[in-house]
Amino acid sequence: MIYGCSGTVLTDAEKAFFADVRPAGFILFGRNCLDPDQVVALVTELKNISGQAETPILIDQEGGRVQRLGRPHWPDRPAAAVFRNLAAHDLPSATAAARLNAELIAADLAALGINVNCAPVLDVPAAGAHEIIGDRAYGDDPDTVAALGLAVCEGFFSRGIMPVIKHIPGHGRAGADSHLELPIVDAAAGDLSTIDFRPFQALSRMPFFTPWAMTAHVVYTALDPDRPATTSTTVIKDIIRGTIGFDGVLVSDDIGMKALGGPFAGRATQSLAAGCDLVLHCSGEMAEMEDVAKGLRPITSEASARLARGGAMLGGGGDWDKGAAQARLDEILATGRAG
Repeated sequence: MIYGCSGTVLTDAEKAFFADVRPAGFILFGRNCLDPDQVVALVTELKNISGQAETPILIDQEGGRVQRLGRPHWPDRPAAAVFRNLAAHDLPSATAAARLNAELIAADLAALGINVNCAPVLDVPAAGAHEIIGDRAYGDDPDTVAALGLAVCEGFFSRGIMPVIKHIPGHGRAGADSHLELPIVDAAAGDLSTIDFRPFQALSRMPFFTPWAMTAHVVYTALDPDRPATTSTTVIKDIIRGTIGFDGVLVSDDIGMKALGGPFAGRATQSLAAGCDLVLHCSGEMAEMEDVAKGLRPITSEASARLARGGAMLGGGGDWDKGAAQARLDEILATGRAG
């Protein structure tokens, strides 16, 4: 289980609950991030509760409209669409810029003790789809998305941050926002395979690293007409683990989203039974968290092995000039805008 918390410091109730449930990790949102010293203290306390310095501490720091750390203490980072637009006429510069941007984001996170970033988005947006993906996408075609997504993952890995590719097996065709309702995609299986799956396939079969992945709360009628990917054994075992070939840590998207229905305990149980390694719950609402806990089980040996293998692949940082990286990124983007 990955849990959120309610504010900038843990309440006594949260401390007792987390000590009892022993989550696999935690996720932070803007409500949890006031300034660097406060975030470091909160992250330290969460890791102390877990008893493990390497406890996964997640955040969504994509850039653009999805970034939990912002001004005045952290810089605004560009949206994926900035790199997508540059790639349209200069893919090598776009990939270099995407990697530099990822390195800079990773440095921001590592300084706080955060070690997992829920990015990059590998969804390929389709014409007429809901804008929930929109400028979060790195391209309009699978090859560009894969190339820029790989550069982002490399940048995160190089600075010791685990990337989470999302939303597997693809959210780009969804006509609805899964935060608010359940999207149903009627595309043919062949179309999904040749477009939507391809960026995830490309990043699932890298020889030197395996990122985490986050599921899509989307029904694909050609794959499983009855269940969204998160709770579908067919989609997870046959498509994500099979066709796509993903063998890293698989975490659900937030089970508090309205795309999923029923009691929270049932949502957790169904996600784990379908094949998710970890379940994500984000709101920090204690009543919901207690209900979720009723549907949990100890982590499997397979999931533990995936967690350990992923952590062992992370880079250690090494010599690096943050100022030079920022200057080079600014130069590439300025040249791209001028061009």
